[in-house]
Amino acid sequence: MPKKIYVVKLSAEERAELDGVVRKGKAAGWKIQRAQVLLKCDQGSGGAGWIDQRIADAFGCTSRSVENWRKQAVEEGPLSLLERKARETPPTPRKLDGEQEAQLVKLACSQPPEGRTRWTMQLLAERLVQLEVVDEISHETVRRTLKKTNSSRGAR
Repeated sequence: MPKKIYVVKLSAEERAELDGVVRKGKAAGWKIQRAQVLLKCDQGSGGAGWIDQRIADAFGCTSRSVENWRKQAVEEGPLSLLERKARETPPTPRKLDGEQEAQLVKLACSQPPEGRTRWTMQLLAERLVQLEVVDEISHETVRRTLKKTNSSRGAR
């Protein structure tokens, strides 16, 4: 089965936008490279119309990358190459939801246990497990969560 060839034809506005990215030189390197590649892929009037291998050699990338960028430009629009794809999910799920964080802050601002002058991260983690707020939690997670808030662990 022959490989499908995607033909990029840029409008005047798209060409101007890509040319602006290249000329300014203030964008990330990967954006400038993709803009340059698209300008050389352009088969429309006023476009360079270079072949993939020549583009790859000129801009220090692989011809496979040029093929993929050409395909994306045709299917999603040429300016889609200048934006990173947003993550669908965070890299790791959160250990505490909003209600559990509120309970942690409430606990951290309460009186420390008998014989202690203040709460430690380990004590807070152990108390959250005792109160069945969470099944298990590390003192480091407690520290990171409290750092995001303006709590003072009971200091006066």
